[in-house]
Amino acid sequence: MPGDTTVTIYYGPLSWFKERLGKKKHSGLLDIVYERDEANRRHTHVVEGQESSTPNAPARRTKRVVAESSDYASLNEHVITNFAGLIRSINPNHLLLHNPPANMHAQLARALPTTVERYDYPAMTRDTLVQFRDGFSSHLVGQAAVKESLLAALYPLTTLKRTKPVVLMFYGPSGVGKTETAHFVNGLLGGTLLRKQFSMFHNDKFASYLFGGTHSESSFARDLLDRESGVILIDEFDKANSVFHSAFYQLFDGGVFEDKNYSVRIGPSLIICTSNYGTEDEIRKALGDALYSRFDSLVYFKPLTKPEIKQVIDRLVDDRYGQLSLDEQARLTPTELKSVLYPLADTSGNVRKLGKLVEEVISLVLVRAILSEVPATDTPNTKDRA
Repeated sequence: MPGDTTVTIYYGPLSWFKERLGKKKHSGLLDIVYERDEANRRHTHVVEGQESSTPNAPARRTKRVVAESSDYASLNEHVITNFAGLIRSINPNHLLLHNPPANMHAQLARALPTTVERYDYPAMTRDTLVQFRDGFSSHLVGQAAVKESLLAALYPLTTLKRTKPVVLMFYGPSGVGKTETAHFVNGLLGGTLLRKQFSMFHNDKFASYLFGGTHSESSFARDLLDRESGVILIDEFDKANSVFHSAFYQLFDGGVFEDKNYSVRIGPSLIICTSNYGTEDEIRKALGDALYSRFDSLVYFKPLTKPEIKQVIDRLVDDRYGQLSLDEQARLTPTELKSVLYPLADTSGNVRKLGKLVEEVISLVLVRAILSEVPATDTPNTKDRA
């Protein structure tokens, strides 16, 4: 009906939402709500026989009112439950919302003319597969079988008929390239990788994060809505208690994730779960058939051989050496550093730990070289002064 507020709801990353807003002037929803609350707390005293100084002119209608996904946490619960009523009272020409809770969306769709725009996430193409094939060995040492497994697993995402995600389980020992591979694939597509480490969540917080708590709390669903990338990395999936496995059934099956407050459709994205499981049987026993069967592929990352570990050391040293200043480079040589580090090939196959050790050895060599050039200054003896 004429005079109704028109509503546009945007689902996607904040950077895209801001691009869609453009440079047209708009008012923030939170600012308006705060001003209304302040006005409601203000009391006007009218003295009999005197004119009121309060203007009676109606306020001009606001043209564009905007809310970002982080704004809803600042609204009280009663505002969320009667959001359509709030918007009718504000009565803007156009309301633009970024990733609102499902309850808000449903209210507005019933009460006002509402349209929805969704972000097109970077999609896997056949060119992406070529880039992956040709660039894999420069990003990861060894794991030739992983490359072949992933090429097969990623192919379905290049077909136009694909409407749900490809869900992969990377398993094997720690520090052999599982997370690095996820970053590599995401780098080919673009956007900031959405990475969640399940080991960082305690059970009580994890429940509200997965299933939804109050609308002001962080949640997996809201993170999925705000993401920029078509790749979702769930690190250390094996650290999640089995009681939470059911939360992923619908997401892995059809690309839909719902909690108490939000509903997300992720479409043909790539979901990568990493774990330290050693075998497929171990995965099946730990996750159960219901969740195990929902993975499209299980990709095994094998331990690195001694020659491969030495190759990793070569890359780490060369990369770090290239980042040093000319003055620092003059104080050490890559060949000597590698000879010091090669014995580690017998003790550690964890690339992450090797990287830290390379940093430590280089720092130690540099500080020793610098200190050797500065003569030590003895502390004066007080007895000699006497």
